[in-house]
Amino acid sequence: MDIKKYIDSGILELYVAGTLSEKESQEVYELTQQYPELLEEVKNIEASIIKLAAAVSPKETKQSFDTIKAQITSGENETKVIPLDKPKTPWFTYVGWAASLVLAAGLLWMLNENNTLKEQIRIVKTNKELLETQIENANNSLAEAEKLVEVLRDRNIIEVPLAGQGNFANAYAKVYWDKNSNNIYLDAKDLPEAPQGKVYQVWSLTLNPLTPTSLGTIDDFNTDGNKIFAIANANASEAFGITLEQAGGSDTPTMEQLYTLGVVASTP
Repeated sequence: MDIKKYIDSGILELYVAGTLSEKESQEVYELTQQYPELLEEVKNIEASIIKLAAAVSPKETKQSFDTIKAQITSGENETKVIPLDKPKTPWFTYVGWAASLVLAAGLLWMLNENNTLKEQIRIVKTNKELLETQIENANNSLAEAEKLVEVLRDRNIIEVPLAGQGNFANAYAKVYWDKNSNNIYLDAKDLPEAPQGKVYQVWSLTLNPLTPTSLGTIDDFNTDGNKIFAIANANASEAFGITLEQAGGSDTPTMEQLYTLGVVASTP
């Protein structure tokens, strides 16, 4: 290799200035490791730049540039400086790293926005389903209310008031008996809430002899809003009563817990 010709080509100055491509810079670096003369020349170029930059006043910008340029192109300066160990990293390498960071940040932002959008969609869907359920329940309640009003207005309905008994004189209920459908509608809004572990039980009674027949327990009494309950009754009832029993109900009424009682009025 012709060392002098290589030095005179000016490639070392471009190398020090960092204007070579990454491949070219790597090639120059490898040659400086192989040929001490080239490494020494690189040191001289860097030393000249550092020395002249420190010596020239900042006010003399144009002169400084011309002087540094003359020193770089002369190749005659022999000042020694710290050795150059690695080739300079080209600017476009840093630009690539910066672009990668920007891309990564953008992807993270998009992922976060996507997750946020999914959560908003889930909330909207849940609210929509809840609203649909509420509308359905309201429609069902309205239909039941309209049906109940129609039943109560039927002239063939038998009304049976159930008055409070004994220690429960303030209790009150009312039965609407539809013999055509074999149903009763119990309005129990004036009964107190059932204690924990207790339930109200409804009885159909015949009076002679006194025979009670259970019509079932009202398990959802405390949670029901309007306290009106439809109950099947195919019995030839002469009276109705309500007792408070242990959860699950009783085979016979507990008379000490008889809350209300009413006799069906005899038809003329």
